[in-house]
Amino acid sequence: MIALLLALGSSLIYGCADFLGGLGARKAHVLRTVMIAAPASLAVELTLWPVLGASFSAGALGWGVASGVASAGAFALLYHTLAIGPMSVLSPVTALVSAMLPVGVGLVQGEHLGTAGLVGLPLALTAVVMVSAGHGAGAARPSRSALLLALGAGSAIAVQLICLNQAPADSGVAPLIVGRAVSAAISLGVAALIRSGLGTGRPAYGVSAAAGALDSVANLLFLMAARDGDLAVVAVITALYPAGTVLLARSVLAERIHRGQLVGLGAAAVAVSLLALA
Repeated sequence: MIALLLALGSSLIYGCADFLGGLGARKAHVLRTVMIAAPASLAVELTLWPVLGASFSAGALGWGVASGVASAGAFALLYHTLAIGPMSVLSPVTALVSAMLPVGVGLVQGEHLGTAGLVGLPLALTAVVMVSAGHGAGAARPSRSALLLALGAGSAIAVQLICLNQAPADSGVAPLIVGRAVSAAISLGVAALIRSGLGTGRPAYGVSAAAGALDSVANLLFLMAARDGDLAVVAVITALYPAGTVLLARSVLAERIHRGQLVGLGAAAVAVSLLALA
């Protein structure tokens, strides 16, 4: 029950963070947003260090570095994906992809989904197709490049979560601190190399910092949930985060969704629920 609540909390906060990150990336080059979000996220984790403790063992350092590399890619790909939009379609696609890889790893490690999981997996794949199609007048239709970015973002998020889960259970927030430090260093380094290509647009400092801080809290809740429960179940519950993103996109940005896509979003919710029950 504790793992379930932690995963649900992680899901809700991820959704809010992604929405804010996508908004920030619409005002300036995505790397300008990441340059603010990543250090803000690291600052939150450093603040948590004295409270939750950290053990920088070889395992924590290694898996932390790996998660940081994946996180840098996830930050840039996800914010760029959500900036292109529509958020209400691309966010669920990213979520389902980010859930599938951890589920696979969990199964390989001996976790069992049961009948509900066997039904949920193909339903989730079907939902990806439905929410991506967007036929009909006035439908929110993502471009092919946006869908590819969403798939890449989902894969990067999955790798990040898997690496965090592999870190020693007694390492505290060490994997998060190492990962975010690596992520921030990569983002700042890339931005310095391509400074001339970043444009002159000023980033939304407050929105970008808030996105990074919320992402850090969501990562912490996921790590605590994964340590207390099964990776496969925790991953798919965390993948419910598009609900928050979609709600905010519809209320703030007035994004319209075609009826077929609504059915797809419903199927995605059912699929994730089945996987969670498994």
